[in-house]
Amino acid sequence: MVATPTTSLRGLRTFCVAARYENFSTASEVLFITPSAVSHQVKSLEQELGEQLFVRSKRDLKLTDTGRTLYEEVSPLIDQLNAIVARHKKGAARATIRISVQPFFASEYFVPRLSEFTEQHPDIDIQVGTSDESAEKHPPDADLSVRLFKSAPQDMPSRLLFPLRMAPAGSPDFLKRLKIRNNEIVSDFPMIVHESLRNAWKQWSEATGIHLPEGGKSIRLDSMIAVVRAAQRGLGAALVPVPIGKLWFDEGSVVALFDKDKELVADVSYYLVCRKDRAKDPSIMLLQDWIVQTFKDH
Repeated sequence: MVATPTTSLRGLRTFCVAARYENFSTASEVLFITPSAVSHQVKSLEQELGEQLFVRSKRDLKLTDTGRTLYEEVSPLIDQLNAIVARHKKGAARATIRISVQPFFASEYFVPRLSEFTEQHPDIDIQVGTSDESAEKHPPDADLSVRLFKSAPQDMPSRLLFPLRMAPAGSPDFLKRLKIRNNEIVSDFPMIVHESLRNAWKQWSEATGIHLPEGGKSIRLDSMIAVVRAAQRGLGAALVPVPIGKLWFDEGSVVALFDKDKELVADVSYYLVCRKDRAKDPSIMLLQDWIVQTFKDH
């Protein structure tokens, strides 16, 4: 009788970590092995499957369609195995929750308040991942995520937090130079634009009835943190998410350029989304309830 070869569980675990970060060096740090060992294990898995799992270049590492499909199917199984092993370890088991939050929301709004939860539940480990990937998409490697959706996702449990509101803001000196005549901005008004919200200033103008200068210059940046920093340094006006940017407004490094009734209420809202297979997990439910209580309708 010929034995059927079995796929290395270690290789699958290594692949999942490498796929999560799309970076062999980062995976090696997480796994406490060398980058070459990560590469070797992934190559062995590719040879066994007869499929390429990553597209490799000198600077980038990207999952192929096959690699992404394999990751989405295998990652939940690896998590289940880890949970089973944890239950059989001596001593009190610790729950681990992975939550993905967009960078500005994470750094300015979520993480500063997270100590409230961790102090109440010291036996739950929280791993916060940040990414600016597609708004209406829950990352496959996350248990929970906070993302922008036009409506509640139909295929995953979710809870509405609050709509995206954006306030025109700039430095205190920029506000002093701002001039408006007959609902038209007549002073120099460079607009700082987030790449994923290219039409936001136009939408703001249409909603408020305040006309922007024709042919005004703009600065495009690919992260909200960079957008707010540019406004802080007086480079122009930015549409800053509120109340997420509260810390910046409180310290006075950026100020609102118009009254609150001139904020833009976008057609998307922040939703707390949960992976189906962990929706009934007690630790997940605790964190969800805390997030909703802390951030809903703010």
